[in-house]
Amino acid sequence: METTDLLKKVRQIEIKSRGLSRNIFAGQYRTAFKGHGMSFAEVREYQFGDDVRDIDWNVTARQNKPHIKIFEEEREMTVMLLIDVSGSREFGTTTQTKQETITEIAATMAFSAIQNNDKIGVIFFSDRIERYIPPQKGRKHVLAIISEMLNFKPVRRGTDIGKAIQYVSNAQKKRCTCFVISDFVDDKPYLQPLTIASTKHDMVAIQVYDPRETELPDVGLMHVTDAETGAHRWVDTSDKATRAAYARWWQNSQDRMHDAFLHARVDNVSIPTGEDFVPVLMEMFKKRS
Repeated sequence: METTDLLKKVRQIEIKSRGLSRNIFAGQYRTAFKGHGMSFAEVREYQFGDDVRDIDWNVTARQNKPHIKIFEEEREMTVMLLIDVSGSREFGTTTQTKQETITEIAATMAFSAIQNNDKIGVIFFSDRIERYIPPQKGRKHVLAIISEMLNFKPVRRGTDIGKAIQYVSNAQKKRCTCFVISDFVDDKPYLQPLTIASTKHDMVAIQVYDPRETELPDVGLMHVTDAETGAHRWVDTSDKATRAAYARWWQNSQDRMHDAFLHARVDNVSIPTGEDFVPVLMEMFKKRS
């Protein structure tokens, strides 16, 4: 993408994403994704019913009256975006490809994070870790992330979600909120790393899929190419058995995905390309509040 075109696209996404974050997500994001841990806020006089374990003995001795420490939840947190950059993201039969939808969702989450003074980091993954961007704050950092999402060229085209989840578990020593944004088209098991990661971090899965992926159309003989392996084959879509087999494959893959989320206790949503993703994310936020 040319530099001028890239900057124009980045600006367009910024305007849309910041608007969604500011006007729609701000309150919901804050309540849905809380900070972790407690920090000291102030000291006040002891009142009946206060926990004696919170007494500040130094202040108490100076004032000759019992005082206690007041703590508040640490609002600031770290948000990690695990973004699928495998070959299958390029597919699209609606107004957007999966890549474009993933970019808009990720940008919206990133702006929501910085508006709440959170750090935001990114892991681009295929069947390897393509790039790690350490968490930082600020608009400039988010714009650099969006630019990278638009222009990033992965080395590999396969998918290994488990490897990305394991990487974030090792890279982030402190608890953080992780959004895995992918189409979850992956024949490799990721239940174990997801389960382990969810005990340490707040994991959220966002599946982005194209509506055409859910069923095979009856359009006769079709030449298809696997976006990740490059394999070619002819498929007779007029054959009912072939369409039925594909439908079973899709349903089975969805069932495995949802079983993994359920077992690992991971909040998740599925978002089709070409549709407004705001109501779906808002509903998830409300459930977490």
